Amino acid sequence: MIARRCSRTACTRPAVMTLTYVYADQTAVLGPLAIHAEPHAYDLCSEHSERLSAPRGWEVLRLANIPTEPAPSNDDLLALADAVREAGRSTPAAAPEPEVGVRETKRHGHLRVLSSE
Repeated sequence: MIARRCSRTACTRPAVMTLTYVYADQTAVLGPLAIHAEPHAYDLCSEHSERLSAPRGWEVLRLANIPTEPAPSNDDLLALADAVREAGRSTPAAAPEPEVGVRETKRHGHLRVLSSE
């Protein structure tokens, strides 16, 4: 995945915020980096987002970064790995015997094909 760059001319820093304009309300909205690049939005680096100013008479609305889900901790990942390892070690339960009048015709791993006589 290629990181998006700041939309400002000659700036090569990575974008961290997205700027959009609400022309009807004369408002510039600066918020968290949008998931996808949009044609009418501007991605800005941290320096340009801090120095942002709007035209006279316009309001700048700065939205706080929305916290993301915390990544799983090492303890969570180790517990998951242990659970998977333990599940792999246990012996599968024995398959129940077919009913009277039903005969097993094929077996493929844990699957059985049964036919009634």
